[in-house]
Amino acid sequence: MEGVTTLVGQGLYMAVAAVVGLAIARILKRGNTLGCLIAGVLAGVLLPVLDYDTGLRAENIHQMVFFVILPVLIFESAWKIDPDVLFRWLGPILLFATLGVLICGLITAVLVYYGVHHPTGFPWIAALLTGAILAATDPVSIIARMRQSHANEELLTLVEGESLFNDAVAVVLFSFILGIASHSVMEGAVATGETVAGAGSFALYFSVLFFGGLAVGTLCGLLTAIVILFLGSAGAALVVLVLAAFGSFYLGEHVVGVSGILSVMVCAIVSRACLREQQETYLTHASPTWEWLGLLFNALIFVIMGLVITFEMFTDQWLAMIIAIVAAIGARGLAVFMLSPLARFVGPPIPQSWRLILSWGGLRGVIAVALVLSLPTELPYWWTVQSMVFGVVLFSLLVQGTTSARLIRKLGL
Repeated sequence: MEGVTTLVGQGLYMAVAAVVGLAIARILKRGNTLGCLIAGVLAGVLLPVLDYDTGLRAENIHQMVFFVILPVLIFESAWKIDPDVLFRWLGPILLFATLGVLICGLITAVLVYYGVHHPTGFPWIAALLTGAILAATDPVSIIARMRQSHANEELLTLVEGESLFNDAVAVVLFSFILGIASHSVMEGAVATGETVAGAGSFALYFSVLFFGGLAVGTLCGLLTAIVILFLGSAGAALVVLVLAAFGSFYLGEHVVGVSGILSVMVCAIVSRACLREQQETYLTHASPTWEWLGLLFNALIFVIMGLVITFEMFTDQWLAMIIAIVAAIGARGLAVFMLSPLARFVGPPIPQSWRLILSWGGLRGVIAVALVLSLPTELPYWWTVQSMVFGVVLFSLLVQGTTSARLIRKLGL
């Protein structure tokens, strides 16, 4: 019983910090993520004063992030997208989310590896991990500003849909590279960055996780819609949808062994598509619930980031942070402008102004933070990677997020 009360106390401490962060954001008139980050830093400063332990450990952050926080965030994002518009742009979205992620991750890895130029302390596998994490985009700030300014609905769907599929593929890529990195540690091959799998094994691994995740998500989405229609209650529908978010991830990731993120995402899209004829009965009631759940879990991620961020990151790793920022922005821009001309072969063409939004609006946020927080501390370079990712996320919040509204106005979108 004492363990339960301790866990509840720790959860309440972080939840209160999240609410304080929302208040700070309102006072400063900035994004909620920045306010929650500040609140997390303040909560961390108060810990020694209060003589309190949040219970956050490297070994439990991974489980909390992957099995509690990510399912809600992915389901909430997927639930908001109009399925009809999504299917229209599905070709370009998949193009950016597959080839785009691989190109962005690889370019980022090359730039940070040669930028840091420390093969023993920062081997290729560390650079590839960094590239995979920074390939995941989170354009929350720019989406909010675009909605406020009544931007083109199809552009909104393209930006949000690309980010959603992008995140799912980036998580698969991250999981694969992390498996190699963990194996390398056990085999004592960290210094040279030796790998145990080639391109063929990666292609097989990716195919199983990707298509398996799609299959599990489709089945879960259909089952979710059937159960909701059978129960015939708006209240029961909310219970089933929340259960579907956690259940589809757990089934895909832990039971079947495929991508849990893809399972959650497809489950949300399929269930919403099946229930669109009952818009007033189920969808209208579900949206507010997912809105506050998404807000809470987004806030908690940035509170945790604030709790673990340290001043030493900026004094010891400032150069690595700058290298990562330049690499992330450059790689994203190159990937977008390389692939945009190909979009017309798989779907509608992408206007030049939209490419600028996709490039500059590809902020790094909650998914990147969630992934880097889940890095095992057994990896000797984990702190360097975490510092670099935190640096890029801070740049996204303070620079890209705050200038995106001006870019939208200038482009007349």
